[in-house]
Amino acid sequence: MILIKNGTVVDPANGIKKQASVLIKDGKIEKIIDESCALEEVNSCQIIDALGCIVAPGLVDVHVHFRDPGFSYKEDIKTGAKAALRGGFTSVVLMANTNPVVDNVETLTYVLQKGKETDLKIYTCATVTKGMAGEELTDMELLFGQGAVGFTDDGKPIMDATLTKSAFKKVAALKVPISLHEENPKFIQENGVNAGKIAEYYKIGGSSREAEISMIARDLQLALETNASLNIQHISTKEGVALVREAKRKAAEQGFDNIHAEATPHHFSLTQEAVLQYGTLAKMNPPLREEADRLAVIEGLKDGTIDIIATDHAPHSTEEKAKPITEAPSGIIGLETALALGITNLVDTGQLSVDTLIERMSTAPARLYHLMAGTLSEGASADLVIFDINASWTVKEFASKSSNSPFVGQTLQGVVKYTIVDGKIVYMQEDNLKSS
Repeated sequence: MILIKNGTVVDPANGIKKQASVLIKDGKIEKIIDESCALEEVNSCQIIDALGCIVAPGLVDVHVHFRDPGFSYKEDIKTGAKAALRGGFTSVVLMANTNPVVDNVETLTYVLQKGKETDLKIYTCATVTKGMAGEELTDMELLFGQGAVGFTDDGKPIMDATLTKSAFKKVAALKVPISLHEENPKFIQENGVNAGKIAEYYKIGGSSREAEISMIARDLQLALETNASLNIQHISTKEGVALVREAKRKAAEQGFDNIHAEATPHHFSLTQEAVLQYGTLAKMNPPLREEADRLAVIEGLKDGTIDIIATDHAPHSTEEKAKPITEAPSGIIGLETALALGITNLVDTGQLSVDTLIERMSTAPARLYHLMAGTLSEGASADLVIFDINASWTVKEFASKSSNSPFVGQTLQGVVKYTIVDGKIVYMQEDNLKSS
């Protein structure tokens, strides 16, 4: 048994935010109690003193790339799991754009089996289309039956609207989410950099905001027509946020709650100017945009238009990111900095309460993918994160195999002290991680 005492327990799923103790027994949440001394079992417990810390459901990331199979020089399932646990995540959902892609049972089984060999709860999506070619749907019923928790062609948009609508009908019948990468290549000359003054600095055309807006508008309409559970991935434009807000209103009028959207920490923390400062380390799809877009993303997180914070953890090698801006791959790692960026740029600035941050990073993503996570309810799996919201740390080394992050060298608020999965301590703050 483990007794976590003296912490502030935050459980948005049950509306709890109070000074309390958490008793863990046989890998489950036994009870949350106000007075730890009232427990007869206290003498037989392992004690964790969480004084000054938040005790919350383990974080859940529904947009992660572990690059395995096919690109394990960037990351593999083992190193990705270590990065996630260090960041306070207890469950992740992997994207399917591996090599081979997860469009078949063999690759799906490989990923899930390797995930079971880690301390992290690893789930995966399968692709919407075979080979992510956007031409023919996968056998969604089969892949769902074999363990896929959702479907996505993340990394590529699905341009055929008729095919997309057919996919929506299938996921609606299966009652699983479909998560879409919304970038129309028609409006992109060079990806990863917002079309405008920064693209002009690099003498490239960049990626127009219309690339995202047009695809979001199309797919929201299809979701309203089919009642499919749609997740708009890594939203980056103010117009996209407004479209989601309106679609959610229309869905609610019809009695549905099937429209969802996710924002990344980099899109609520940075703007396109970061590309000038950090170069390819700030190149991503969709790109960082303008301050008005960043503020709109934050407003969406505040009012629930954007219900999920997801990292889009995208490891790349140092050699790849050292290439010129037009040749380097897009994407940054994010699992180890996500919570601290949320605390630093949302909670400490007064934009979000800590309980809303936890809801966006744990409860809501677990709900979208129907995962047994994101709660401290009695009898639930004891998946928790304990973090000191007042401590700071400087981003230096990573547990991830890659280090492609524009946040290296920055000092952030919020230090993960413990990550617990099924009642087992799977991460403790390293002695060499200095906090103040």
